[in-house]
Amino acid sequence: MTVQETATGTDATGGRPVIPTRGRQRPLGLHEVQLDSGFWATRQATNAAATFDHCESWMERLGWLANFDRVASGTTGRDRPGWSFSDSEVYKLIEAMCWEFGRTGDPALDAAIRRLTERIGRAQDGDGYLNTCFGHANQPPRYSDLEEGHELYNTGHLLQAAVARLRTSGPDELVEIARRAADHVCETFGAGGLQGICGHPEIELGLAEFGRALGDGRYLDQARLFLGRRGHGTLRDIPLGRAYFQDDVPIRDADVLRGHAVRALYLTAAAVDVAVEDDDRELLETIERQWERTVARRTYLTGGMGSRHQDEGFGEDWELPSDRAYSETCAGIASIMLSWRLYLATGNVRYADLIERTYANVVATSPNADGRAFFYANPLHQRTAGNVPDDGAVSPRAESGARAPWFDVSCCPTNVARALATWHCYAAAAADGELTLLQYTGMRINADIGDGRRLGVAVQTAYPDDGLVTVRVLEAPADAVTLKLRVPSWADGAVVEENGARRVVEPGFVALHRAFTSGDEITLRLPIAPRFTWPDPRVDAVRGCVAVERGPLVYCAESVDLPDGIGLDDVVVDTAVEPVDRDGRVVLHGIRRGAAEPGPAWPYGSARAQGIGAGQSAATATDRRAAVPTGQAPAIELVLGPYHQWAERGPTAMRVWLPTRQ
Repeated sequence: MTVQETATGTDATGGRPVIPTRGRQRPLGLHEVQLDSGFWATRQATNAAATFDHCESWMERLGWLANFDRVASGTTGRDRPGWSFSDSEVYKLIEAMCWEFGRTGDPALDAAIRRLTERIGRAQDGDGYLNTCFGHANQPPRYSDLEEGHELYNTGHLLQAAVARLRTSGPDELVEIARRAADHVCETFGAGGLQGICGHPEIELGLAEFGRALGDGRYLDQARLFLGRRGHGTLRDIPLGRAYFQDDVPIRDADVLRGHAVRALYLTAAAVDVAVEDDDRELLETIERQWERTVARRTYLTGGMGSRHQDEGFGEDWELPSDRAYSETCAGIASIMLSWRLYLATGNVRYADLIERTYANVVATSPNADGRAFFYANPLHQRTAGNVPDDGAVSPRAESGARAPWFDVSCCPTNVARALATWHCYAAAAADGELTLLQYTGMRINADIGDGRRLGVAVQTAYPDDGLVTVRVLEAPADAVTLKLRVPSWADGAVVEENGARRVVEPGFVALHRAFTSGDEITLRLPIAPRFTWPDPRVDAVRGCVAVERGPLVYCAESVDLPDGIGLDDVVVDTAVEPVDRDGRVVLHGIRRGAAEPGPAWPYGSARAQGIGAGQSAATATDRRAAVPTGQAPAIELVLGPYHQWAERGPTAMRVWLPTRQ
């Protein structure tokens, strides 16, 4: 199927972050999907009510917004506050506001967008260049640090904000600012200009979608040029290596994502955009293979990506330590962006499965319930509880056992804002005569399925807390059409009921093809009983451990739920006893380890017994094992909660992968 559409206006279907001109599936617009209840509606409401103001107030307080004012007034200096990429946080916040305004029409949001746009516009140079860190009095020259300066990265986020404005409100000053900036980039870095690239991919994404939104092929051409230059050693080498920038291997020659995770994922998402627009099947298939290996060998159970703190990057295959998982929130959002583009291009259900996993266990985990504190990194094991963060202070580091209100590098709060504002854009898709439900929450969908036909449904569910999903038809054409329901990959034994008939369905898509009438109901029952999940034995860091999932949610143990005097390291799980669901929490049969004797001189030895030090005899080891006979080991009720809720009750030790009884 080919989808031909250029959205330059604000019709009922135009408000979408990604609108490819071809592909197997068509994304639905802001007004084709409306959330009305449930898990994600609550988070969207909190995002709009609290997170937007929170982000703007911090950027005002820290002088990041005033940076634009100083450029406009000619008072720039060496004391500019914020990192070189702080401009991008303003653009991401505006993008989030634009999508939310398109969804709700809130005039206060429109006023905020216009207010911020005015400050940004005054800082733009006459030739279209727009940056508050380079190119002005007492600042380094333009494009003098392509490796770390983030000038083009910032412009890419400006273009994405303009796409959101164009598709939700129509052309305005923000769009014109972005157009001038994009023209400047094309003139400066085009075929006859500077042959450089940005150390942080993002401009490629912005150019590709901005070109789609305006129907201007020059911007896609420039994105293609940037992608083609990557991987040839264009950027200078650094101690972390050129893989950090994805400048070590050309995109078409790579077999897996590597280096800085966010950079790799943004770059690859842009490559999908170009592959789709060029109908370049070879490039698309290459990216699919890269995605497949990355997900199979370099991705955490939560969907998180990036296992190394030193470069915020991917490790090698199977290098997935729980306690040192970086799993940056922004990398999770970038993963969703990549998977969504691949889904639209191919229609393969596996991309929608990863989107659900990552949204539910990375994006939902980052913000606090009040939308005013965030995780930057998302480890799967927190060894110590840590300290309560100061609500009035900037966190100097990304890793923490508690959510912080703001970070020295604060890319994640604004990224969460735009990811939550667009969640419903990933909930469903359409094709000729077909509507596919990809994600589940309380919502109404009224989709254009081609040839002037519409298929409207209401979805009622308490998912993910409950596995019952009821789909009621509101509007349907007279002829036969197809309604497809995604059955998640974990949902063995799912059941569909329709017209009194009940059948077990396999994971994947269930296609219902017939003439529907208003009032028809279909129910999907997903088995969300808690289940044990075991790791691939090649993941050394969690060998001998087990995790628990319930529906799409990963669960974790927290030290605050253990009896006094017992820590998470003191308990093993007896997997012979199935996990039990108790009001949304999961109860496991835990066994307390034998009390460790104090003061071993050396924690390693030849005896296969826990805690046996060097020089201790096998007889001593046997005596110690006998101190707590297998059948008499003290049992502990180990209570687990959803990972996305961890540390909501304050700093706590936590672990997802739990050691098992050997």
